[in-house]
Amino acid sequence: MILYPAIDILGGKAVRLLQGEYDQETAYDDDPVDAARRWADGGGQYIHVVDLDGAKAGEPKNLETIRRITETIDVPIEVGGGLRDLAAVTAVLEAGAERVVIGTAAIRDPEFLDAVIAQHGPAKVVVSVDARGGQVSLAGWTESSGVDVADAVAGLTRRGAVRFLFTPIEVDGMMTGPNLPELSRVAAATDASVIASGGVGSLGHLRQLAAEAPKNVEGVIVGKALYEGRFTVPEALEALGAQATDE
Repeated sequence: MILYPAIDILGGKAVRLLQGEYDQETAYDDDPVDAARRWADGGGQYIHVVDLDGAKAGEPKNLETIRRITETIDVPIEVGGGLRDLAAVTAVLEAGAERVVIGTAAIRDPEFLDAVIAQHGPAKVVVSVDARGGQVSLAGWTESSGVDVADAVAGLTRRGAVRFLFTPIEVDGMMTGPNLPELSRVAAATDASVIASGGVGSLGHLRQLAAEAPKNVEGVIVGKALYEGRFTVPEALEALGAQATDE
């Protein structure tokens, strides 16, 4: 299982939010590049970056930071936040990201998702699906769509999505453990790969995911637990049964 250390960028700093709330912010690194270097040096296999400023603005706001990250480390990164049109997607990929993460726009505007896949290929796209109470949440978790998360994932799979990122909002940032029942329900709705996000606070949680998550759950995003020193990247990789990158 792949470890995705997370870097959330807000106001130019690496931060973490509690359950997606902007007023529940903890800043960890003044320069997100320092966090990226730390995770890469520890053996991280893939870095998950969220442009929180971009998510609020509806367009990328930290392209220069993304560019500096990709120029500093050899580990591939995926980037989300504010990707609402093809120009924004192209800009992030040209800044050096290996993949883009599209959330609200993929649900609200399926034709946009179709266009991104057609232009850049399905392997370049991660569709982020966030849920509260089993229903898809939109607009930075501020709106409920009324759509069941498993139904949404099944529909997006039919549109050509090959990789999903799933976050049950209730556990995000809480470090009380992943929501395995909901993760399993989402994974069962698709034959695409799924990245788990939210709730990891211990090596035991990682071992549980590695042992119990459905086979198409390819990896897990970890943020707060790494920043707060609950465990290191090498320890996390060992718990997941993964090998550190040689890069």
